Amino acid sequence: MTSTVPNAIEHADEQQPPITMFGPDFPYAYDDFLAHPAGLGQIPATAHGTEVAVIGGGLSGVVAAYELMKMGLKPVVYEADRIGGRLRTVGFDGCDPSLTAEMGAMRFPPSSTALQHYIDLVGLETRAFPNPLAEATPSTVVDLKGESHYAETLDDLPQVYRDVAEAWAKCLEEGADFSDMNRALRERDVPRIREIWAKLVEKLDNQTFYGFLCDSEAFKSFRHREIFGQVGFGTGGWDTDFPNSILEILRVVYTEADDHHRGIVGGSQQLPLRLWEREPEKIVHWPHGTSLKSLHLDGEPRPAVTRLNRTAGNRITVTDADGDIRTYQAAIFTAQSWMLLSKIACDDSLFPIDHWTAIERTHYMESSKLFVPVDRPFWLDKDEDTGRDVMSMTLTDRMTRGTYLLDDGPDRPAVICLSYTWCDDSLKWLPLSANERMEVMLKSLGEIYPKVDIRKHVIGNPVTVSWENEPYFMGAFKANLPGHYRYQRRLFTHFMQEALPEDKRGIFLAGDDISWTAGWAEGAVQTALNAVWGVMHHLGGETDATNPGPGDLFEEIAPVELPED
Repeated sequence: MTSTVPNAIEHADEQQPPITMFGPDFPYAYDDFLAHPAGLGQIPATAHGTEVAVIGGGLSGVVAAYELMKMGLKPVVYEADRIGGRLRTVGFDGCDPSLTAEMGAMRFPPSSTALQHYIDLVGLETRAFPNPLAEATPSTVVDLKGESHYAETLDDLPQVYRDVAEAWAKCLEEGADFSDMNRALRERDVPRIREIWAKLVEKLDNQTFYGFLCDSEAFKSFRHREIFGQVGFGTGGWDTDFPNSILEILRVVYTEADDHHRGIVGGSQQLPLRLWEREPEKIVHWPHGTSLKSLHLDGEPRPAVTRLNRTAGNRITVTDADGDIRTYQAAIFTAQSWMLLSKIACDDSLFPIDHWTAIERTHYMESSKLFVPVDRPFWLDKDEDTGRDVMSMTLTDRMTRGTYLLDDGPDRPAVICLSYTWCDDSLKWLPLSANERMEVMLKSLGEIYPKVDIRKHVIGNPVTVSWENEPYFMGAFKANLPGHYRYQRRLFTHFMQEALPEDKRGIFLAGDDISWTAGWAEGAVQTALNAVWGVMHHLGGETDATNPGPGDLFEEIAPVELPED
């Protein structure tokens, strides 16, 4: 499989420990925490049945609510749209229900071990995702500047592509201690992780991804940087990330978040939906057979939150779209953080001013997708002249950028993601309807595959999304710009509230935006577990001594703190 990481690591001894998203910013073993038989902690019996508001019914909110329920609390989930958040799986009108499109998260690395805990818990299956040049991908076409190259492995591409892959490996090794950090993460060597990362954070916080490449002797060639930006390795091109902080990219490559991806059979939205209905075997206070669904009227979450304010006794008061007003001792906010600035009327006293600044400075990346259902995986047909697949997973500098071919067997209907784009490439699609987008995409792909009539295989209407235009999201995921490390640290560490004034405690930030690994569902899970620990602690609870939580070990593993003056 093509990898974003140096070959020395990719082909290392198979007996080495598996990689996981263990740091580098906060090297805490969330997978061990979840697997421990003692559970995540307990609260005093006097607090059993206490209502806790959970705002946002995406993966982070549902995980938090599920674990709070198991402790004997009563989570009250508010959701403006649908359970799942950016785990959004949709069907095609009039087509086989088994045909689905992943409008949000669609591929998950094995290093997402806390996420995998919940995938296994609800009995979902995964299978290899057909990324460019992956083992699960029959073939890949790289089309740049009107010239196409067909490949089944990296070695099938012209030498310049292998040169670019080698340059990236050298760049990471020389500029970011890649092998040393990757090894420390595998071995969960906290002192070494912290030693390496502290130096890099101080050195690189102000550096863009593109600047990091330019500073490397390995990438002195503009042509190499251009190819790397347009094609990249692993999931595709990197150029839409070029303005972002290099620290964001290092987190991805250190933990192999961009490699060996799996897709969830039947769609990723099943995960939060199954958790919503799941009746845990081990549960405190509530009778067996209790689920999040059963704790909510008619089995549905409360509607959108319209106002958040503090009231006497440092309580959190929530007003929803139905006009219902409820007051809570604790609340977890997992929705897109900009909602606190726009769609929800908030008291300034909810958070310290430095946290408001961090929320305001959060930078989001745009993203668009368009899927069409087709009658069969016709791309596996062979060209009579060349013997090659008639169509392939495609990376291009044309408008479509990335085209993914998704099938469930040779004789079954299939799905094509005609285009998956980010940032400026996504904004180019924004004014167009789904059908208008499809026409442009078919034209672009027709220039790459002049012998293939994709349209004759289409059996239903396209489905599309532009996350920047979704009213409850306003973007696909957070991506820090240079100089944003301090802001992200404030948001991630918000669950540690003992140092905050009492009138700033009780509401906990969680979700993809708050994590160090935004854009990966693992970050949503990890921050949910942080918030669960925070609520438990806030209500007088504690973890078992044999299974310390993220807050118990915080002083030992706290993220690097950069000076502010």
